[in-house]
Amino acid sequence: MAKIKSRNETLIRTPADAEALMDLLRQSARKVHDWVAAQGGDPLDMLERMKFEPVGFHPIEGYELNLVEQINQTWTYAVAIAAAKQLLHLHPDAKGFYLAPGAHAARPLDIMSVVENMVGAETCAVVHPRNNGKIEKDVAKLEARSERYRYAFFMCPKFPRNERHSEFERSGVQVWSIRV
Repeated sequence: MAKIKSRNETLIRTPADAEALMDLLRQSARKVHDWVAAQGGDPLDMLERMKFEPVGFHPIEGYELNLVEQINQTWTYAVAIAAAKQLLHLHPDAKGFYLAPGAHAARPLDIMSVVENMVGAETCAVVHPRNNGKIEKDVAKLEARSERYRYAFFMCPKFPRNERHSEFERSGVQVWSIRV
């Protein structure tokens, strides 16, 4: 099982570790699914509760959140987990990967290899890779890094496969779409 080292940092050493974390995301999503299914009354009241009340849950740690934040955190983690699984395939000699996605992460990058300075990656979920310049910003951040292998992974419904996209690459930073 993936080891949660500290808040916002997780270690994935095997594909089974990645699947165990995805199961946690599904469990949190199931709780919200059941809550939504049980709602009645004014739909606007329900949306207000989703936005402002802690009716959702952190996808990994399980503490209460508003639903909007749960959605954001769920996809932040889902992309990082799927990217780590791809990196396990690309770099089996990295001895696993630390995941620390999100704004308050414990590490400088969303994913870093256990073998120091070997692999570093940034991850995101986007409507389109060019929206808000997110991929471009991630590539720029990675250009300044010293890891031997640097990646920017994105999840986007318009790019439904795990594949490399050289049209977004610069300075040796590989850009991949990832399927969750």
